[in-house]
Amino acid sequence: SLPAKPFIRGKDYADFFPDRVAMQDATAQMALLQFMNAGKNRTAVPTTVHCDHLIEALSGAGEDLSRALAENAEVYEFLKSVCARYGMGYWQPGSGIIHQVVLENYSFPGGMMIGTDSHTPTAGGMGMAAIGVGGADAVDVMAGIPWELQWPGFIGVRLTGSLSGWASAKDVICSLLGILTVRGGTGHIVEYFGPGCGQLSATEKAVITDMGAEHGATTSLFPADSSHPEYLSSTGRQDLADEVKLNMQLFRADSEVYETPEKYFDRVVEIDLSSLVPHLNGPMTPDRVWTVNTIKDGVKKNNYTDAISACCLGSCNNASYHDLAAAAFIAKDLLGKGIKARTDLFITPGSDMVRATAERDGILATLKNFGAVILANACGPCIGQWKRPDMPSGTKNTIVNSFNRNFAKRNDGNPATDAFVTSPEIVTVLAAAGRLTFNPLTDTLENGKGEKIRPQAPPRNNISVQYASPEIDLVEPPSDGSAVSVSIDPKSGRLQKLEPFPAWGGRDLLDLPVLFKAKGKCTTDHISPAGPWLEYRGHLDNICGNLLSGAVSAYTDRTGEALNFLDGKYQEVPHVAREYKARSMQWVIVGDDNYGEGSSREHAAMEPRHLGCIAVIVKSFARIHEANLKKQGILALTFADPADYERFKEYDRVSFTGIAEKLKPGMDMTMTLQHKDGSAETITLRHTYSEGQIEWFKAGSALNLIAAGR
Repeated sequence: SLPAKPFIRGKDYADFFPDRVAMQDATAQMALLQFMNAGKNRTAVPTTVHCDHLIEALSGAGEDLSRALAENAEVYEFLKSVCARYGMGYWQPGSGIIHQVVLENYSFPGGMMIGTDSHTPTAGGMGMAAIGVGGADAVDVMAGIPWELQWPGFIGVRLTGSLSGWASAKDVICSLLGILTVRGGTGHIVEYFGPGCGQLSATEKAVITDMGAEHGATTSLFPADSSHPEYLSSTGRQDLADEVKLNMQLFRADSEVYETPEKYFDRVVEIDLSSLVPHLNGPMTPDRVWTVNTIKDGVKKNNYTDAISACCLGSCNNASYHDLAAAAFIAKDLLGKGIKARTDLFITPGSDMVRATAERDGILATLKNFGAVILANACGPCIGQWKRPDMPSGTKNTIVNSFNRNFAKRNDGNPATDAFVTSPEIVTVLAAAGRLTFNPLTDTLENGKGEKIRPQAPPRNNISVQYASPEIDLVEPPSDGSAVSVSIDPKSGRLQKLEPFPAWGGRDLLDLPVLFKAKGKCTTDHISPAGPWLEYRGHLDNICGNLLSGAVSAYTDRTGEALNFLDGKYQEVPHVAREYKARSMQWVIVGDDNYGEGSSREHAAMEPRHLGCIAVIVKSFARIHEANLKKQGILALTFADPADYERFKEYDRVSFTGIAEKLKPGMDMTMTLQHKDGSAETITLRHTYSEGQIEWFKAGSALNLIAAGR
């Protein structure tokens, strides 16, 4: 039924019932451990688990996958058994990256899904409302509970013209990031429209919506056009293709929206595809924008290393068949003129279907001849699962990739690696050039004969592909999994059954120490790093050892250390937190703007909760992290005056009184800040809690309410 009145953007909350849930293996572990405590026998909606995060990139596809199967056997068996027990599909290790697999199998115009990964909006390229969430949100939907979301604002992006030369779909989103920054899409859905949309294939559209996560958008969408039934047909979904063709007008906005977009969108951005040139965004943040024409100035001004140590092509963003085909076109052209890759070049196919098709068509053979190493169909270097024995940590170097994020330590764990995000086409040609400042629009390469070679951009044909069958595929669950046993060894270091978090109890929160005051960018990668810590994603207590280990202290400018109020010493954050917890001391975190930007990992909320955090107070939140904190029973609060962030000093404590009366929807809260010298001041705080979310806090977590049948 229709609501009694229109929802107010950025204020009202609405309940949704998504069609599907998808989880990747790193986040699925904690989500499924929570679902096991929800008291349900089967998921309420179709749900899949995709094993793509735990495979390290080192030697190549075969060796890396074999090693992952051996090292992660316990976790894979847990995930497979939980899927069988509760009726979920299990995509085996090597089957592909979650978002590419979803695009090929489950995406369609007009659908709605959530996924426990921030790049779930990849499916928005197919006109699907696909939204990244934390595991607790997924548990709601899997349990048949309405999923609550604050009604978003809307940003319209009008695309005109058409891409040509070396410009690609990646340059659309890299350009938009320069306009919106990493915060500009927060709380909004970004909708693309205009004649330029029809110039892009379905997988090109998916490249753009995938990286919408980088400007914080709730999701990004394209209207349905001929590219969508074409892709559905080529991926074996002819029935859906026929339905989309018959009902195309239902999967587009009304004509008046496109005619007068300013009336319907909070902001309208214009991008002329014809004017785009290749971008290289970075390092350290995906909204630092350079182009092939300006990167020389960037290298000179910022002392970036011009020599490239490695190039990477793939990830959920650019690992489609057409991405690999474009790279192979460039490689074949250069090989024919006596030029091979001068840098390490790593290629990650997005799925085993993409891999099989690219292998059938000679694309992988061409790339191997060019000098590429073909990695497993998994995330690998994009998420820190990249072993680089030839690059010791602390060694300053430059890498170029076609991924989506480039935060410090994101790819290889090395804080001194400068990563630049660009298209597969530019990754390939820069692998041949070996230097960041090479401009394919103006520069030439030299072969072994001393001949000057101008690289050729691939043609924009976007021909339809009939995909080959994958060798590694989906394991369907039994019709009745009630007899399946899910066992967790109590001595396991990787899996741990969850204990419910304690309820609030209705008491005031007094004299709470500020465990950590974060300075500047503090993403979920800083709060709960991945890399080697992926091993413990199913063991809450063990993974707490990485809490805030990448975050910079506003007091010392050093990472991962906190002042211990008990002895006055600076120690690693988890050590201090555990000492407080042992004494039943709750504590708070203070943060800067866009706190919790980046990946959806709810470990960044569950870890502080497990160790005693009761409130996180920041200038502003990234959407998913704020929701994760609320779900786990932590007060997520923002400064009414962002300048109050500066008032916090070492040894400060905070107190909240009258919470029951003050924690109301739309009502500000107050906090007393007590300084070491005995002085105190009152600070006004804001929040976005709905009535239902306040009940989460009171109960100790949203899961506690589900388990209680409320």
